[in-house]
Amino acid sequence: MAACLLVGEHTLVSLKQTKQKPPRSAAQRSSAGFKQRLRNYFALHFHVLTTTLAQLGRSLGGNLMTTMVIGIALALPAALHVFLSKVDSLGASWQESAQVSLFLKASLPAQALSGLTAELNSWPEIGSLEYISPEQALDEFKQTSGLGDALEYLDQNPLPGVIVVSPALAHQTPAAVESLLQRLRQRSEVDLAQLDLEWLQRLYGLIDLAERVVLLLGGLLALAVLFVIGNTIRLAIQSRHDEIEVIKLIGGSDAFVRRPFLYNGMWFGLFGGLLAWLLVNVLLINLDQPVRQLAELYGSDFSLGLVDIKTTLLLLLLGPLLGLLGAWLAAGRRLHAIEPV
Repeated sequence: MAACLLVGEHTLVSLKQTKQKPPRSAAQRSSAGFKQRLRNYFALHFHVLTTTLAQLGRSLGGNLMTTMVIGIALALPAALHVFLSKVDSLGASWQESAQVSLFLKASLPAQALSGLTAELNSWPEIGSLEYISPEQALDEFKQTSGLGDALEYLDQNPLPGVIVVSPALAHQTPAAVESLLQRLRQRSEVDLAQLDLEWLQRLYGLIDLAERVVLLLGGLLALAVLFVIGNTIRLAIQSRHDEIEVIKLIGGSDAFVRRPFLYNGMWFGLFGGLLAWLLVNVLLINLDQPVRQLAELYGSDFSLGLVDIKTTLLLLLLGPLLGLLGAWLAAGRRLHAIEPV
């Protein structure tokens, strides 16, 4: 076991330090002793790190199955999180869908129209404005309705002027848009203000529900990862029961014996996080082309792409942390119960 090798290394280091050296001052001895202890500390951890990795490679079959279970458990919430983040990137398109159309009164003079647009531009809730004159609205209606010839017989233009209001990105929530709509309806220059607020509320309701599902699913699967790693470490401790008794008999502490198992858990979590990252990328690559084709039908260039940097770092950090925690919980209980007879 790695711990036995480490005990031997500690003995060799102690013997080397006892060799006769030229006399030094107390400050020099204190500084040299601290540096030596620090060097030994990092050397010890590096040795355990590499030894546990080599041990995982020698039992590749069973360890690979454990890593695959951890990777799939981490990949499920990660994939949902990535999909939600990709949908959030469509915020600009949603902003256009949340536009408020202000149908102005037909008798509104040009001076009042200029004052209205200037005042609305100063509102922090409004991101941009677009004025569509009655003539522009009639021309667009002729092109899209197919009734261009019939509209030529009209004595006057029946369409009013319209101001299209796009709320600022920070005021895209349903409550903020509803408040803005009520303020715009109170304007004396406005004859009618329209917004498909029900659609916007349904959209944000679905997004909020999906985020809660991701959090709950991620928490449950994180517990599953803890149980898988904890059970793996428990079996490893049980298979080395006699070795642990020998190490404790010669003076090894629980922390000394626990260290290799903690690194084992960390390796399981790290490789599980890497596998989850790979699985999510494979999923995105396979779904990217159908999503592109669907987006083109709606006049969008939306694509899935690959996993973003934030999610990648989250997987690479969360996996080892779960591995360390699971190994700590399993090893703490089992090692405390093992005492030399």
